Amino acid sequence: MKFSKLFFSCYFLKQLSKIIAFLIVVGLLLIKILDFITHKNEYIVVPDIKSMTLEEGIVKLNENKLRYEVIDSVKFNPDLKPYAIINLFPESGSEVKKNRKIYLTLNPSGYRKIIIPNIIQITRRNAESILKAVGFVIGKISYVDNIGKDMVLEIRYNQKKIAPGSILPKKSSLDLILGNGKF
Repeated sequence: MKFSKLFFSCYFLKQLSKIIAFLIVVGLLLIKILDFITHKNEYIVVPDIKSMTLEEGIVKLNENKLRYEVIDSVKFNPDLKPYAIINLFPESGSEVKKNRKIYLTLNPSGYRKIIIPNIIQITRRNAESILKAVGFVIGKISYVDNIGKDMVLEIRYNQKKIAPGSILPKKSSLDLILGNGKF
């Protein structure tokens, strides 16, 4: 009985309303402070820096108060300058906050180097498949007198004989010397 009287008393209801008002004021104040700290509705448009060199892109990002990080440089594009920006995340034109980190993908200085597989004494068809699979280009095909018809006898790069296991840039053109099946 005394508890129900206290619960519905004028004093209790006044105190309860003061607590609720205090919590509402504190909540609204916290929301305003967070809006200020997080720069709500203050966006910067990511500039279009694709195909620019890294140095040019960095200048543009710094002008817009954006940070950057280079994350990758494996896909060589011969149409672009070495160390040009191939891709960025977030994309150009996206709206981001000040000091946002932009992740850049760069064009390497050249194709990566790969090992020439051992294709000596393998048929032309298999040798071409293997070379194309690892990233080489088949250049000129020549034949010499040898009993092994269409068997790879020699590999040449820039008209010089090279051995399997040598390292060349990807997309290098390799010439093959094959047997013609004659003595």
